[in-house]
Amino acid sequence: MSLLSLLRSPAAVQAAIDEFVQLGRTKFLARYGFGKSRDFLVRDPQTGVDCDSKAIAGVAFGKQFPDQGPLSADSFSGGEATVVPVLTTLGFTIIRIGEDWSEMEVEATVSDYFEMLRAEAAGRPFNKSEHNQALRRLLNGRSKSSVELKHQNISAVLDSLGLPYINGYKPRGNSQLLLRKAVHAYVLRHQQLVGTIVDAMEEVKLPSEKTYLAALVEAPTRDVLVRGSGAVRQRLPRKLDFAARDEANRKLGRAGEQWVIEFEQQRLTDMGNPELFQRLDWVADTQGDGAGFDILSFEDAVRHRFIEVKTTNGSVASSFLVSHNELEFSKEVGDQFYLYRVFQFREGPRLFTLNGDLAQHVHLKPTDFRASFRSFVG
Repeated sequence: MSLLSLLRSPAAVQAAIDEFVQLGRTKFLARYGFGKSRDFLVRDPQTGVDCDSKAIAGVAFGKQFPDQGPLSADSFSGGEATVVPVLTTLGFTIIRIGEDWSEMEVEATVSDYFEMLRAEAAGRPFNKSEHNQALRRLLNGRSKSSVELKHQNISAVLDSLGLPYINGYKPRGNSQLLLRKAVHAYVLRHQQLVGTIVDAMEEVKLPSEKTYLAALVEAPTRDVLVRGSGAVRQRLPRKLDFAARDEANRKLGRAGEQWVIEFEQQRLTDMGNPELFQRLDWVADTQGDGAGFDILSFEDAVRHRFIEVKTTNGSVASSFLVSHNELEFSKEVGDQFYLYRVFQFREGPRLFTLNGDLAQHVHLKPTDFRASFRSFVG
């Protein structure tokens, strides 16, 4: 049985909260060795101050059992299955971080986000900290970090819609339903503006500085996000589907493939096999699409490297389209298959690679079906 389940004194919880309010968040957490809560806060019924729920529970245990002292942060887990039911049973109000924002606050934050996104798409400089500070004047006492989290939530919503998002605000899920609805409504209400942003992000500019191997980064890992229970299925006009437009933008695709060819020249040279570059084949150019890969390169003098290139002006975690043929080919040739994801192409290309069966690296969601009036069986 968890020691936390022995916490049954509302007075002990209130005593911990009182100490939190008196010391302030930073000193309280440092004194007891807890980090900031990621998901849940407990509200002080006397002052309205929101306190880190796990820290309060751990310290409250020590208030109830002074001989044993407070629980350490690593002695129990916090969250919806542990701390939340204990504190709720004792009569305290739990707040999921970000869920208490008003409609006015959410709409102001969404508008500010799109103002920054429009500037980024147009290549105009802007200062995120200044935007954060100005926005907080319109909000109800929100902290800098809470606004940054809201911006990350907006990035996650846009990414789920197949739209570009601000570099530097990595998508973070578990967003407020009100926020998801507000972003969706903004996109539908301002389709011309969003279309302008997407058009600007699609613009092809060849990089002035070609760094090649210095541009190689680690691939993102697969995340599993929990969608809120009241989530609305989101549909957008296809013209706003950023991933689809990336795929259809042949000029961008060809520019990315050309950059990868030069990347391969540098890679093979650095391997000590520059002569292999003479045998490289730009299959997408010489034979057209449909082979399941774009470039035939080499691991060494014997083994091939089959490269499929996906290029975007968007950020590292931008979604992309994979054809059934590409997916099946990646399974067929195994570790000889490489997907080269070229991103931030307009600013200065960066690259990560996925090796082998694509199904092992990314979440795959069916997007289209081929309709016909005849089907073969047996």
